[in-house]
Amino acid sequence: MEKIVVTGYGIKAPGIHNKEEFKEALELGICTMDILKGLGPNDADIVAGIIKDDFLTIKGKNYKRYPRVSRLAIQTADDAIEMAKLVGIDPSRMSVVVGTATGGIKEIEENAALANDIKKYPIHGLNLADPHTVSSAVAAHLGITGQVFTITTGCAASSDAISLGKLLLESRQTDVCIVGGADASLGKWSIFGFSKLRQIGLNKRIGETGVPFSHAHRGFVMAEGAGMLTLERESDAIRRGATIYGVIEGVHSNNDGLGMFQSDETGYGMYKAMKSAIKKNIPTYVNSQALGLASNDQIESFVHERLFGQSVPITSIKGMFGHTFGAMGAIQVISSLISIEHNFIPPTLLTKGEGFEELPIVFETKHCPVDNVAITTHGNSGNNTCILIGKY
Repeated sequence: MEKIVVTGYGIKAPGIHNKEEFKEALELGICTMDILKGLGPNDADIVAGIIKDDFLTIKGKNYKRYPRVSRLAIQTADDAIEMAKLVGIDPSRMSVVVGTATGGIKEIEENAALANDIKKYPIHGLNLADPHTVSSAVAAHLGITGQVFTITTGCAASSDAISLGKLLLESRQTDVCIVGGADASLGKWSIFGFSKLRQIGLNKRIGETGVPFSHAHRGFVMAEGAGMLTLERESDAIRRGATIYGVIEGVHSNNDGLGMFQSDETGYGMYKAMKSAIKKNIPTYVNSQALGLASNDQIESFVHERLFGQSVPITSIKGMFGHTFGAMGAIQVISSLISIEHNFIPPTLLTKGEGFEELPIVFETKHCPVDNVAITTHGNSGNNTCILIGKY
């Protein structure tokens, strides 16, 4: 089957506006987290990954009525299209697949009090509650009239968007697929929810929570972010003289099949997904979703030790930017593409690997040839999606 390749990408993350800033943060190991004041229970502060821009106007168009998640997706898709130098493509042969975990939850929360007064109810209220408006907004902005899908499989959403985009291209249902994810959930509904589950820390300093691979710390760091990629068939990319940044060599997704209050802590679901994604390949390293939650990070450890032992390094970029929910898989793919292009493995920040001493964790930037990278993502309610991204 023909190779599916990446010809462009866009990134918006805490403290990150473009590829150059992302590359610098990854290579130098820069933590861009911040303190979000007073939004936790009893006005507590939380450590968070915050994007300072509003993106109310994009290419001269006013998007102030659109939820923040859509604005992030639109701006990032614009960057991906520009990087890919896509011009003159039939818009009916282009597709959009965007993953999101929380959609417009921030704006729904902000407008909830108006729901009891029809005079004050916002004209765009229904659209805020429809997560598909994220993908349709991207398509409308770019003038794309082909297939448009929204994936809502939690934190695996953008990885699953990449999987669907690959399938659409392989089956020749489309010629160009804009895929990725976006989330902007830094509101009280999400913060209170994760606080209730005791999964985020309150009134902590940066470095005291959201520490990957550490039994000495608790909780993860919530973050905003978006990552979008332009996917094409290899022959089409070559025909138009595009620069190819990487190959989607393998993707596999499965589900634990458990209820909303349960999760498979054995790690076998993720193990099967990773094994199917990499097939017989051995990655240069694993770009892990480890984010500071004990059960999540333990699954990562189980899968890695069972498949690779000490032979393959493992790292997590969550200690730099926090966890961007449904956007994280695409952001991990983009970080891996930069790693492949510039020959380095980014470090896992903040941790000393307490309790994970058997894992070959990369604590300092490692400069070396990078041929391919395996990526892990977990979604709420049991989705496990792994990707193998390779050098072209």
